[in-house]
Amino acid sequence: MPQPGRAAAGGLLTSLPGKVRSSWRFWVWVLGLLFLSLRPAAYAAEYRPLPPAPRAGLTPDWLIFDEARNRLVLYLPDYHAPAHAYYQWLSIRPNKPLRISFTAREKLSLFLDNRLVFSARTPASYTIDLAALLPPGTQPGSHLLCVWQPDAIPNLATFTNAVPLVKAKSGTSVAPVPTAQPRPRGHQGQNVFVGFLLLLGLCYGGLRATYQPGFARIYQLEGLWGKGAAEQDFLIKPTLTWLNLVLVVLFSLSFALLLVAIHTNIQSIVILRRLFDVAESAIVVRVLLYTALVTGFVLGKYLFLELMGYIFDVTELVTIQYREFIRTSLFMGLFLPVVMLLYLGLNQRLPETVLWVSNGVVSLLLIGTVLRVGRTLNRKASLLNLHLFSYLCATEVIPLIILLKLIVFTY
Repeated sequence: MPQPGRAAAGGLLTSLPGKVRSSWRFWVWVLGLLFLSLRPAAYAAEYRPLPPAPRAGLTPDWLIFDEARNRLVLYLPDYHAPAHAYYQWLSIRPNKPLRISFTAREKLSLFLDNRLVFSARTPASYTIDLAALLPPGTQPGSHLLCVWQPDAIPNLATFTNAVPLVKAKSGTSVAPVPTAQPRPRGHQGQNVFVGFLLLLGLCYGGLRATYQPGFARIYQLEGLWGKGAAEQDFLIKPTLTWLNLVLVVLFSLSFALLLVAIHTNIQSIVILRRLFDVAESAIVVRVLLYTALVTGFVLGKYLFLELMGYIFDVTELVTIQYREFIRTSLFMGLFLPVVMLLYLGLNQRLPETVLWVSNGVVSLLLIGTVLRVGRTLNRKASLLNLHLFSYLCATEVIPLIILLKLIVFTY
């Protein structure tokens, strides 16, 4: 049964003259062709981001996951905050080895196409073949590599392409190029660390021979927890002498060596990276940078104590507290070069042991300094007073917790 609308339209068309009907049909065909020609152009104008072209090997460019837009974006160190997972598209062929080398802390994991293929049980240097980790029957093509560290920031600077394998002339056996092997983690910067340790030894020996009375006032084991005359003499002497300033710099250098060699992820702190973004390979620059930071912290604490002493109205305790802080820190700093010697000798075989020893020595240095300062203040005024106890918490305990979190508990 014909519909009324169509019948009316048909009647209207039949009622028009022949030229008008042909002209109307012509414009209908023209508009239809224009619509069909503009429709693909509209779809072509839509922006569709293409995935990056896969590469045969690792590159310095990494991707991070943008949760808001649900896609991977290029990681810019000066723009994005450090993440726990980094991605990279690679072109992997199952029958063609693709070996990579990297340094991993405990629990670092690698994923290929969202499938776990590697997990580090101990901190060490690793070399693996990504092609051998693909499932059997995988077709050649692009695959997504993910580097994930659950409790820290992965050290991306250590991820490099391993030395390619070459065939021996005598047969089909495969052998690596001996002169181009990647250096293991334990030997990176070894000459630099040994040179700085020799410098520390010469400086400590020269100061002990030149300024023996002042040196003995600080580094005297029997007077550390007693009431010896040397201890009381140090607390009444001026703090910022030339000898003490040089010893503070040497202490800072020892601490900086420990941070660069073992506690390397301290540079992943966002504030530190924003202010001082130093490359992983610039070991000397990083040692000098951390030396300056530790020196600034030790010397700047006096201004902090003056401010807190004014707030709590205990300015008479500031000088005694700061002198005890300097004395105990310098004394405990003698153990830091010993840890560096253990690192150079045992890090390849017992990396976890070296890490535990380092964390223990740093914890002993920080906690022992706070206990010693609290004991000295308790002699001047009882810490059972809630006012003085609050002052000690604000100046010693809270900074202690922050330093333990940044240096010890992170690892």
